[in-house]
Amino acid sequence: MSINPPQSDNQTVILGKETPLKLDCGVTLEAINMAYCTYGTLNTEKTNAILVCHALTGDQFAASRQPVTGKSGWWEIMIGPGKVLDTDKYFIVCSNVLGGCMGTTGPSDIDPKTGKPFGLYFPIITIGDMVRAQALLQDYLEIESWFSVIGGSMGGMQTLQWASAYPDRVFSAIPIACAARHSAQNIAFHEVGRQAVMADPNWQSGDYYASDTKPTAGLAVARMAAHVTYLSEAALHRKFGRNLQDRDNLTYGFDADFQVESYLRYQGINFVDRFDANSYLYITRAMDYFDLVEDNGGALANAFEGTKTRFCSVSFTSDWLFPTSENRDIVHALIAAAANVSFVEVETDKGHDAFLLDTPEMFKTIDGFLQSSAKSRGLMS
Repeated sequence: MSINPPQSDNQTVILGKETPLKLDCGVTLEAINMAYCTYGTLNTEKTNAILVCHALTGDQFAASRQPVTGKSGWWEIMIGPGKVLDTDKYFIVCSNVLGGCMGTTGPSDIDPKTGKPFGLYFPIITIGDMVRAQALLQDYLEIESWFSVIGGSMGGMQTLQWASAYPDRVFSAIPIACAARHSAQNIAFHEVGRQAVMADPNWQSGDYYASDTKPTAGLAVARMAAHVTYLSEAALHRKFGRNLQDRDNLTYGFDADFQVESYLRYQGINFVDRFDANSYLYITRAMDYFDLVEDNGGALANAFEGTKTRFCSVSFTSDWLFPTSENRDIVHALIAAAANVSFVEVETDKGHDAFLLDTPEMFKTIDGFLQSSAKSRGLMS
């Protein structure tokens, strides 16, 4: 596999001028900015395009340097020449979700009615709204059907929403480490994070944009709490155990005595530099509201009735945030809908974050599925 990142094309386009975006909450956005990156080359027939959907704290820079942090793309391990999402074969598109803070319209953007940032006047959004916005981008790119839609965690939710809402626009779908509805436990974790943000006095009821101070402390705590859920106990023990941080003895105080404490503080501090606190509130809420079961009369199979989309679902044995049982529910519903579906549970102790890491069995599974799907679509001889 190539170690060099692919060349990217980062763009922002205004969508919805001719076809305004009606949100699930009833509000209509007449024009939205959509920021997205592309990697690879779209073929003449426009049949080799793959939409990569990012997770909660991701962005469009899936395989290119993040401009704020300067760090490598969050899925550079998957996207590039000779990699699973091979940019020599496929045209990769990754957009910042609606409600985000890296160029796509969200609460930090200017409300044209007031000339000030939306803040909490930004309408509540859903996963469905995010996907409808992406569909406008698909129309703009004049891509009739995605060869594949793929994503993990919240990206997996978007993938399922795509396959349910736009089955004729999705040839294949790869939902990874996700669920068809957010569990009570996950809603609870999100509420802890939101309350941490809102308890920060610098949050100022969401109207902090003109201030010299922002709710960085609250957002850092929210990130720390969430990050614990992305790992497993085994992974935490392997990485840190009870090792002390730059010291030989306990301080008998509240400094970061343990390496795991220092690690979490580092995660929190670095997160606030690249993410907007209000976007965190809005996007976590969108995940909480996601429920393909309730949206389809209480039967998940109804969401995929008559679908011709090919599916490959992937879960991880140590993922307790979106456990394999929830991924199996998706697979069972797809089987009940007579869909073409394959499923792999990957043995790993890396936890939920395994989809972002070097996980060879996941690479092999997705690569095989894409090659099989490419043959079915006539992309390969």
